[in-house]
Amino acid sequence: MYVWGRLARMMATASSRGPYVIGDQSRLGFRCLPTDIDFNSHLNNARYMMLADLGRIDVFLRVGLVALARKNGWAPMIGGLQVSYVREIRLWRHFEVASSIETWDATSVIGKHRFVLDNGETAALIMTTGGVYDRRGRRFLEIGEVVAALGHSAQPRPPTEAERAFMISHKNLREQAKQA
Repeated sequence: MYVWGRLARMMATASSRGPYVIGDQSRLGFRCLPTDIDFNSHLNNARYMMLADLGRIDVFLRVGLVALARKNGWAPMIGGLQVSYVREIRLWRHFEVASSIETWDATSVIGKHRFVLDNGETAALIMTTGGVYDRRGRRFLEIGEVVAALGHSAQPRPPTEAERAFMISHKNLREQAKQA
């Protein structure tokens, strides 16, 4: 089952997982398939990002962001990510992607995607930053504004030291990219 099949399955089963509550985790189960591997017979690095996308889309669907974005001309966008691989996911191995909204500040939201092996060990961790772009207003929205529009009253927690370091690193790399 390649990306479209996995996306269709995730979307078809989203309502069975119930609404996403900010601070909770979305958990999606997968098996490492022959179409996922590289020449080392383990999950290739690009596939991690694609599976994290599915986790993010699941969160967006279940929190109501996809419907709200379509209605208002908004576009959720990823700004950057950092990944750390600590264990390999071998061919045919079962694993889960646990995705969550961690916190936010101004127009940036920090997400986390943890790849969990069937024995509970972490195989990889991806931290992401992103935002919601208002195509009509030609600006990124304050995340608090998006949360309120979703009908939630959640407040962001202060970022951890690791999250602050990630955001600084992301900001510096983004500046380098703009100058290149």
